Amino acid sequence: MKIRCPICKTLTTWEENPCRPFCSERCKLIDLGTWAADEYSIPGDNAGMHDNEEPPRETA
Repeated sequence: MKIRCPICKTLTTWEENPCRPFCSERCKLIDLGTWAADEYSIPGDNAGMHDNEEPPRETA
């Protein structure tokens, strides 16, 4: 089965690709960096939070 890499849009073969769903280790690391930089977000409510309010911090 052929799929498109979500980062660079290159066609890649799913079954033979150890980096799936990415085409390469490079695209896999780009995606990880994007998550780490908080550039992705999951849509939805911030239930009980106001726009200027930060989530509570955990204390040890």
